[in-house]
Amino acid sequence: MNQQATRAPAAAAVNPEAQFAPESGRDGLPLFRNEQAWKGPDMAGRSDWVHAFTSEELAEIDGAVQRIDARGLDILEIRREDFEIPSLMPMLRETRRQLLHGRGFQVFRGIPVERYTIRQSAIAYWGLGLQLGEPVSQNGKGHVLGHVTNLGLNYADPEVRGYQTSARLPYHTDSSDIVGLLCLRTAKSGGLSSIVSSTTIWNELVERRPDHARTLLGEFHRTRWGEIPANKQRYASNPIFAPHQGCMFASYVRSAIMKAQATMPEVPRLSPEQIEALDHVDALAADPSLHLDMKFAPGDIQLLSNHFVFHSRTAYEDWPEVDKRRHLLRLWLACEDGPELPPSMLERLGTTSNGRPNGICVPGVPFVAPLVPA
Repeated sequence: MNQQATRAPAAAAVNPEAQFAPESGRDGLPLFRNEQAWKGPDMAGRSDWVHAFTSEELAEIDGAVQRIDARGLDILEIRREDFEIPSLMPMLRETRRQLLHGRGFQVFRGIPVERYTIRQSAIAYWGLGLQLGEPVSQNGKGHVLGHVTNLGLNYADPEVRGYQTSARLPYHTDSSDIVGLLCLRTAKSGGLSSIVSSTTIWNELVERRPDHARTLLGEFHRTRWGEIPANKQRYASNPIFAPHQGCMFASYVRSAIMKAQATMPEVPRLSPEQIEALDHVDALAADPSLHLDMKFAPGDIQLLSNHFVFHSRTAYEDWPEVDKRRHLLRLWLACEDGPELPPSMLERLGTTSNGRPNGICVPGVPFVAPLVPA
């Protein structure tokens, strides 16, 4: 992929001095009272994080989709300038600011997936995504357009990732600046989305159990699921929380930590203090006074910051008919105007040519954008 061609226009520069400086909490640990430190019930009472496309905006999106579809371009050939949606650009610039430097999440509603082919839905989603960032690979197969659907795999397998199953996904983050999901079809039951501010979780830890907060600033080791970038080990190491440039960054996949413990004898064993601290993170994320639940409908797009938001999904029961089963399209986006990242995070992930998180980039594997789950 030509990274230069897919680069999104830069948002207005963020003045670090305008960010809220951390307060001093218990045991001298920092507390962060910024836009990223929200609570779910407060957000449930607001509507500024939801944008329902107007008929005029949908007409503009549809025109861009039809023009690109008629040209026969492969998804990977589509560039930002091909997807002409001028009236939506002010809203998308503000969305990018909120995702990268503000509350960390946004929902769009109304993409007409019920009348689009899978290719047309992918064009609409890819085109909108290009306005926000550069798609990066989501797995060892080089998929820059992902499919979140049940492939009948066993989540207990050390090399199976949760999005390939119908299992519950605990709260976690992904390996990019932004993760996006476009809902094509919902499950027969279950599969609800939940998000929580990782900054708020940090603040709660400092106020309730500063010993746990301090433990989570240390290194934790996790499997790479057999998807190993160049010059990297088969496991990665990083802290769960890392303060940097006036923000509290987070990177958390407990299932990967536990699978490393179960399958990799070279990985240091978790201490009782570390396990207790991880349990506290999970308990806080599950607290209804902190997280925000949302139900997907076909045509919804959910966009999240991986640096400041944990996300999860309940288990689900699917339809017996294959063509009715739950199906989401996924993008991982690297954003050149994203926040400066802690060195520990960049070391684990690797970077694009613009210095942003590079997803899962395995040597010799080209990028692909499949239109069917694989």
